[in-house]
Amino acid sequence: MWRSACGLSVRAAERAIHRKCSHRLYAHNAEKPPPQSSPRTQAEKERRRRDKEEAILSSQHNNVEDQGMKWSEKERIAYSVSTPPGEKKDTTLPFPSSYSPEYVETSWYPWWEKEGFFTPEINDRLPHAVNRSFSMCIPPPNVTGTLHLGHALTVAIEDALVRWRRMQGYKVVWVPGCDHAGIATQTVVERRLFRERGKRRQDLSREEFLKEVWTWKKEKGEEIYHQLRKLGASLDWSRACFTMDPVRHSAVTEAFVRLCDSGLIYRSEGLVNWSCALESAISDIEVDSKQLSGRTLLSVPGYQNRVEFGTMVTFSYPIDGQDGEVAVSTTRPETMLGDVAIAVHPEDPRYQAVHGKQCRHPFADRLLPIITDTLVDMELGTGAVKVTPAHDHTDFLLSQRHSLPRLTVIGGDEISNLSLPSQGVKRFDAREQVIDALTEKMLFRGKRDHAMSLPVCSRSGDVIEPLLKKQWFVRCGEMAQRAIQAVDEGQLEIIPHFYNKTWCSWLSNISDWCISRQLWWGHQIPAYRVTLSDSTDTQEPVVLFVCFRLARLHPLSLSLSMSDPDVLDTWFSSGLFPFAMLGWPQQTSDLRQFYPNTILETGSDLIFFWVARMVMLGTELTGQLPFKQVLLHSLVRDKHGRKMSKSLGNVIDPLDVISAPDSCLSVPYGVQRKDFPKGIPECGTDALRFALCSYKAQGEDISLSVSQVLSCRHFCNKMWQTVRFTLGVLEDRGTSPLNSMDQWVCSRLYSTVLQCEQGFERYELHSVTAALHSFWLHSLCDIYLECIKPVLSQDSGAGEAVLYHCVSVSLALLSPFMPFLTEELWQRLYLLKGEGGDSAGASLSALSTAVHLLLMDCTRFDSSCCEMLPHSSTKAPASSRTFLGGMTLTCSMGLRSGLFAGHGRTLTFLSCRKSRTERAACHAGGSCQDEPAGRVPHEGGRCLPFNTQR
Repeated sequence: MWRSACGLSVRAAERAIHRKCSHRLYAHNAEKPPPQSSPRTQAEKERRRRDKEEAILSSQHNNVEDQGMKWSEKERIAYSVSTPPGEKKDTTLPFPSSYSPEYVETSWYPWWEKEGFFTPEINDRLPHAVNRSFSMCIPPPNVTGTLHLGHALTVAIEDALVRWRRMQGYKVVWVPGCDHAGIATQTVVERRLFRERGKRRQDLSREEFLKEVWTWKKEKGEEIYHQLRKLGASLDWSRACFTMDPVRHSAVTEAFVRLCDSGLIYRSEGLVNWSCALESAISDIEVDSKQLSGRTLLSVPGYQNRVEFGTMVTFSYPIDGQDGEVAVSTTRPETMLGDVAIAVHPEDPRYQAVHGKQCRHPFADRLLPIITDTLVDMELGTGAVKVTPAHDHTDFLLSQRHSLPRLTVIGGDEISNLSLPSQGVKRFDAREQVIDALTEKMLFRGKRDHAMSLPVCSRSGDVIEPLLKKQWFVRCGEMAQRAIQAVDEGQLEIIPHFYNKTWCSWLSNISDWCISRQLWWGHQIPAYRVTLSDSTDTQEPVVLFVCFRLARLHPLSLSLSMSDPDVLDTWFSSGLFPFAMLGWPQQTSDLRQFYPNTILETGSDLIFFWVARMVMLGTELTGQLPFKQVLLHSLVRDKHGRKMSKSLGNVIDPLDVISAPDSCLSVPYGVQRKDFPKGIPECGTDALRFALCSYKAQGEDISLSVSQVLSCRHFCNKMWQTVRFTLGVLEDRGTSPLNSMDQWVCSRLYSTVLQCEQGFERYELHSVTAALHSFWLHSLCDIYLECIKPVLSQDSGAGEAVLYHCVSVSLALLSPFMPFLTEELWQRLYLLKGEGGDSAGASLSALSTAVHLLLMDCTRFDSSCCEMLPHSSTKAPASSRTFLGGMTLTCSMGLRSGLFAGHGRTLTFLSCRKSRTERAACHAGGSCQDEPAGRVPHEGGRCLPFNTQR
């Protein structure tokens, strides 16, 4: 289900809404003749694309990037202590001299998982817990292979949000899962079966083939879960689910039956998008539109030679009973074998004399009526249109208007019409035979280039063939209107908001959803073929389909046979995921507590495939929106802004960036070789996650550069060296009151805390990472540490408490992005203070950071309204407060503010904006003094104890 982040774009999906085969010549959907410059424009675009590829491969294009990618391979330090899985890592070992991702990331995740730090039940053990919940599901990746950078971006964003909510004391559930991905998984298993054993799917029984697929699922599913753990995703593995496990299968069956009972699912004959390569129908949004400027030769699955497209063929139909003919034009001459009529515009003067007459088909003994309809565009082609209802969407509509028969002449990828001598040939091979036969009968009138939009299967690359078949459909009209209304009324928020227009436009033009798939892998449709056998001998038995609950009824004469062999569209089961993962249709405790989900975060390319369907199905089946907010991130491209693909050689495996096995390039060809001649450097999980979150994820696509990830690895080493230095100076010696530099760095820290809180609330993670990077690198290291080093060297103890405070709070702030590194450093820092242990509070993943959370509550002031004034200033306003070191904090808005002072090893808040009377009233019997306070103001309106003694 979890598509690739480089998949179908929103614009391509929008084109699929209005796509009708452009080879038809109708006013409402046919393409207008392109300007004379259009072919040249297309050719120019192709030339520029080739030039860009050559420039990328040339050394001159990479000079700037190469300068940023200069790096030397770092020493790999391994964690050598044997630690049983689930046991806590030994942090009493000597502190390594430099940062090594391999050393840092070892052993932490199994311990987190064993201790249950990722389950909502941990909330009951936390002192800072609040009575609020946060729930989210991961977009379940397909069991078709390994994860890519698009998945890594999703994990980095979602895990940061999840860990942030845990820091705030929320009861958090983040559910993992995998999607069975019907078409994609069946395709890759068929390929492996043929490659390894030389067998095709049809050589096995359905049961035998499904065993092969389940074996594949077990292998790939475990591999995907391993990769998610490698990325540090704090998922609740006790709730992991698969879209075809028994609980989810029960949910799919229940959903199908309920929708059938309400009349929203029906079975009918209709035109579907048929992929001959897959031998299955696909949905409208799985059809890509390939724009052709003229004659183009394309590779089509199943054909050795390239097939010609982008041409228009003109031929004539003789008028029956008189001299004369009607010329028609088409881009698919092979479909003329199924023509049942000819349509002209009623106001076209060229055809006024032939209204109501008939033409004779040259290859079949049947007459084609000449009908009139305003759908025909007089300006295109000859102005007369051949009508093939069984193989064209608009022709199907005409057949309904004019009660025309529907003659099927293409079965799968072959011509099945008996009127052609070469029956059974493939459809595109038959195209040439039809033209030759028309030429022989002297009815061929020519062929010319024609700009067109070619429908192509996004799954297989096959050219889509509209075929008339009996399928199962979902009525989407009313559900779509409710989804539009939810956004318009603010019940559902889509972030960024510019997607609102796209959402409403697509849902306003939605058609009924074909959910049948002619596959073996997937949820078999829970409908059974029933034969009513109580008819008379002269009547044929009536065959119906009923869903399984109706099949329990046993009329006097009812024969129940096997179920429908088709399976449901993968997106049908995926659309149930937000509530099916919580145990629906059973009213489980998880469903009552965590549904609706708080937010859905996913790629913008899934807004139609997945998001819209979840909203429609969730609202219909549960009576509630499945989530309150939708956060859409951009797609990941390479550093040159190109889509990542194997053919371009620019695909980057996130695991290669994390661990760089053998320091060699995993894909040593094409652009990769130019970009990374020495291989991809080992950057680690934390650097990759921090780099991905540093990009603005909402808006334009992300052009990921590995040099940016390498820069974040350098930042990791800076953090490592800073804590190493801090551990060296935090000895048991006295401290002195804070000076102005201590107060300054504290003010910068609290300003950073505020920026982080605001960035998280707005889901602008790039602003959070920028604030943290700036504080640690510039405020803490470049300024504060350099200023206090001479003081620390005098063994005066000044600044130790502030240094410890800044480092520990910064690690907590960075932990949502860098879970492994911050855990390693935090454990060593707190071990020095004698606060380590095996309790839940001994891990940043469990967030025993009540101090940090209290800071966020106590320092919510706008830094733009505060300034530092000299103590001697006579212009300090009445709302100003004087602190140690002769600094005054001025707050023009009267909001709560304050700084910390060091007294021994206790950091104490100095300011409370309430009066003595107010403090006494809000905390009867307590004290809240103006000077070093024992209590601080709290968001809830009462003063709380505050003691950060370390």
